[in-house]
Formats: sequence, structure tokens, C-alpha cells
Amino acid sequence: MTILVTGAAGFIGSNLTETLLHRGEHVVAIDNFNDYYDPAYKKANIAGFQNHPNLNFYHLDFGDEAAVKQIFTDHAPHAVAHLGAYGGVRYSIGRAKLYTQTNIVGTINLLEAARETGSQTFVFASTSSVYGKTPQLPFVETDPCNLPLAPYPASKKAGEVMGYTYHNLHQMNFTALRFFSVYGPRGRPDMMPFMVIDRIVKGEEIKLFDAGQMKRDWTYVDDIVSGIIAALYQPLGYEIINLGRGEPVLMADFVTIIEELVGQKAILATPPAPPSEPKITFANIDKARHLLGYDPKTPVVEGLTQMWAWYKNQIMRK
Repeated sequence: MTILVTGAAGFIGSNLTETLLHRGEHVVAIDNFNDYYDPAYKKANIAGFQNHPNLNFYHLDFGDEAAVKQIFTDHAPHAVAHLGAYGGVRYSIGRAKLYTQTNIVGTINLLEAARETGSQTFVFASTSSVYGKTPQLPFVETDPCNLPLAPYPASKKAGEVMGYTYHNLHQMNFTALRFFSVYGPRGRPDMMPFMVIDRIVKGEEIKLFDAGQMKRDWTYVDDIVSGIIAALYQPLGYEIINLGRGEPVLMADFVTIIEELVGQKAILATPPAPPSEPKITFANIDKARHLLGYDPKTPVVEGLTQMWAWYKNQIMRK
């Protein structure tokens, strides 16, 4: 099967691409290597598989409508895993235009190309951030999610809604996967797990909002990849599905685990959380279990141990 992956040099995208290649699939990969964070990390992510015979890798922006259409015409992918986007809740504040252009208009470029070339399944990477400060725990997919706290989750909600339009009008199979706090090897340097490890190693201060009393549903990248692959092979019509672990972890405990792995104490500042940050994220994953056979297997201590091993081997050695 030919699968198109956007954001293929990023954290989740590179792990997904490598796994699909190991499964024997043909992967058409897109990444623009933008400078949201140092592109050197992305180049390192793909170094082990960039010359794979089943891979066609394109260095381009999916905001380029003509280029996207040409790739779909040339390869006619059976399925699309659209992981590329501008991420980051706090970074998106004051950058609504950028997030609209990339995360909404860029997604429409891909949906149009998929429609025109008959792609069977479109899997869209959404986020647990769309739930905002919902009082309903755990977070369940039937929540209306109409009160996003920043441009990033608003742009992802827009992608989910547009996906329904393409399902309704063009019978496209569209599955939106709401990722919960993904971490693991190749983790982005702007995300908290990497930042905590990196700053403890370097003896730099870490901002831990509300003295670490917030909770996040940390989900290991291999578990996320397994859910994405299940969705690619399972046309479902239109569905929104949580991909988390379903076990929120106190942020103070998360930092303590990393301190023990690194063997150093963190230097902490503990300001109040900004209004873009919910107190807790907590996934109900019953739907993922039922529709995708999703079964997250990696507890946080084990996952952070793997991430620390990657950091020592790939980051500290630079």
C-alpha cells in the first residue's frame, strides 16, 4: 500500500515513517524542514531510513497547492497520514494567521488532492488541546470542544470539522486522532519532556507551572504510532478518536522520574499556569480500543527510560 505522510521528518512522523517502511509499505513523505525548531533535529530523525528503496521523500511545504497535487497525481496514495502542522499551544498565541495558513489552508490542500486522486483513507493528527478546560473527565470524543484556549487547538478543531465536510460530500474516510502529550525518542526540543531532560543535564532553570500540580496524560510515541497505523488500515467513515494512555501523571512526579534517570535535581521556577493551559488532560480511550484495537503498552517510567537512552546516545554525543 502507498501511504503519504506529512511532517515525516518530525517527532511522530519520522517514527511512523520508519515503522511503515519496516512493514514493507511504500511511503511518500513530505516535510518542509521549517525553523520552528532547529532543522538539524529533523535531519537526524530521518538519517537511518532516508535512502530506503520504498521511500520517496519530498522537501516541500504542503501549503504549496500545486506541488501537493503533483505528488498525489504521481503516486496516488491509498491513504494519508497528515501529521505535519505548526504545533505548540503557547507559541500559537499571537500567530493565528500563521496557524490558519499552515494548519487549515494546508490541510485543505491535502484534502482536495486526496479527493481528486481517490485516496481511500485520510488520518488527521489532532490534539487533546481541543478539549480546553472542559469539566468532563476523562475527556470523551462526544464533548463539543467549542472553546479552544489558543489558535493551535482552534486550527485543529477546524481541521476536524473540514474533514466531516469531505466525508459528507465526497464519502472520504476521515479519522481525526486526538493525541495526548506524546513523548519518547526523537521528541521535539520545544516540548516539555525534552526540555526537562535537557535543562536538568545543563543545569538550567525549568518552568513548572503551578508547582507541578497540573496533570498530563503522557503517551509513549510507539503507542501513538500503533494507533495511527491501525487507523490507516481501517476505513471508518468519519470518526474522532482519542489516542492517550488514560492515566494522567502529576507533573511534579513526571519531573521526579526524569531527575532520578539523569541523576541530577532540577532547578525549578513555579509560576502560575497561563490561561492557555488546562489543569489536566485525561483520555477516555474506550473508542480507540473498540474501533482500532488500540492498547497502549508503555508506562511512563519505561517510556522516559527509553527517551533518556535516546537523549544520551543522540543528543549528548553531538
